[in-house]
Amino acid sequence: MSEVKLEFVGKQVKDMYGTFLGRVMGIVTDIDGSIESVGVDCGSSGLKHLAYEQLLVQGDYVIYIPRWRLDAQKLLRQKNLTLKRIRALQDIVTENDLTKEDAELIHMKYKNKLHVLEENEKSVNEQLQTRLNELDTEARNIKSMFFDAKLQYKSNEMIEEAYQQISMYTNELVEHINLEKAEISNVKTRLSQQTLENVALTTQSSTIREPSNVPESDLQPQQESSIQNISVQQQSSNDTQSEEKVYLTNEINS
Repeated sequence: MSEVKLEFVGKQVKDMYGTFLGRVMGIVTDIDGSIESVGVDCGSSGLKHLAYEQLLVQGDYVIYIPRWRLDAQKLLRQKNLTLKRIRALQDIVTENDLTKEDAELIHMKYKNKLHVLEENEKSVNEQLQTRLNELDTEARNIKSMFFDAKLQYKSNEMIEEAYQQISMYTNELVEHINLEKAEISNVKTRLSQQTLENVALTTQSSTIREPSNVPESDLQPQQESSIQNISVQQQSSNDTQSEEKVYLTNEINS
């Protein structure tokens, strides 16, 4: 078994916000040996298969990146580039009207691409809202459980030590939920602000900045500091997802 596969087995799995999901039990591979998914023992929830492209190894843990974040990140990046190119074409034509005919065909290509991306944006926004609704439900269930524990403590059915432990675990879970909700809200705002006008303003302002080799983040993750230095050492040379993972790691570390 390759080192890439070995470094997964036995590791605990957490999501980006620190919530424990389970422990890696094994790897599912394709006929060419590439990793398709990772089997995670989730206790009473059973064995779950998590897509390899949604996982990154960080020290003793495997970090799970939610699908909504991958989809939103990809959309933000593609839409931003498309808008920049449309704006660049408009600027070229403005500077030299003789290029108008040549630019028209390319302009239509990117306008069609933008239309497709805007349709994708509707789907991503629905995905984000669905996840927000799920998190709201989880938060209500957690708070209800804590209130019941508090009731038991006040009625002397539970010792203080047990109550304090429940309180600590509850606060941690609520914090993780709030972190994810904050990031989703941020993503929704970023999507709504991606317009041709805003790209034009960004382009103009960027001309007066000092050049930098550090890529500007498409997302501003709110995750805990314990997962801000996610590595991609598990990347193999034949990994078809390597570019997306490297970009994702830069996003998380920004």
